[in-house]
Amino acid sequence: MLEAKVTSQDVARLAGVSQSAVSRVFTPGASASKATIAKVRAAAEQLGYRPNPLARAMITGKSRIIGLVVAYLDNQFYPAALERLSNALQDKGYHILVFTAANSQDGIERVINDLMDYQVDGIITASVAMSSDLTARCAGAGIPVVLFNRGQPGAGLSSVTSANVEGGRKVARFLVGAGHSQIAHIAGWQGALTGRDRQRGFVEGLADLGVEACGLIDGMYDRDTAAAAARVLLDGAAPPTAIFVGNDHMAFAVIDQARAMGRVVGRDVAIVGYDDVPLAAWGAYDLTTVRQPLNRMVEATVETLLAQIADPARASQQIEIDGPLVVRTSARGEI
Repeated sequence: MLEAKVTSQDVARLAGVSQSAVSRVFTPGASASKATIAKVRAAAEQLGYRPNPLARAMITGKSRIIGLVVAYLDNQFYPAALERLSNALQDKGYHILVFTAANSQDGIERVINDLMDYQVDGIITASVAMSSDLTARCAGAGIPVVLFNRGQPGAGLSSVTSANVEGGRKVARFLVGAGHSQIAHIAGWQGALTGRDRQRGFVEGLADLGVEACGLIDGMYDRDTAAAAARVLLDGAAPPTAIFVGNDHMAFAVIDQARAMGRVVGRDVAIVGYDDVPLAAWGAYDLTTVRQPLNRMVEATVETLLAQIADPARASQQIEIDGPLVVRTSARGEI
């Protein structure tokens, strides 16, 4: 025979307090005296009571749950970002639901619908685009959305990115300053603003110095595509002496491909990435790369989302945070 589920009323009765006092004890940010907290938690432990955040959401309209959506985890930048976003939100008293979604409107729509069913207080999407219909539905449900590492002009959504255009310019100045004139770019996916902005900054930065890229290929943020692009470039009649790659995930594949073709990375061909994931500093790659200021991006994302939860009328904002170029042996030069 199944035992009846322990309720907050049972805890209140045993602790000798009101049901609202029990609710305050288990609601982050709510006030209760030390004596009340001690009595309620002792009673809850004795009875085996666990608060139900979804039931609380039906009463208060706030679930204290944040949905985190990411398109893919192959790129080493995103597991680190999700871990820090999760920790930062939990420190603020929020529960986290993490979903992966294929970067297609059908896949994203399914995930967002699921999150809305969970009555989340807000959503952070990492490198995921939102359709105008989904954006409107979230707004209509009072669920703020912040885009992390992905801009979406005209969507009316807040976003937090690194300064991608300036990052591309930094790489152009660095490589030309190191004496390179045959410079190619294996770009991030051109369907994403991050990929377009990094390419734009790079191409404009080269043009400012009187140099034109000797090759531009969309690497699609995919390792195999980037490796194939590197093979095409390095097999050409006038191969580049330097390649800027749109993120570290692809840059590792480009380094592997260059070595497989007998090139000494850092001598025969300089390779620069973007992100500065932990693997970039490993001796096997020692990758020169533009660092995405992850801690500051996470802090800005959480602050922006919580501000919009507290004030639904708050205007959206697009935040860009500059990061440094980190020089290692895959491309030498002066910053």
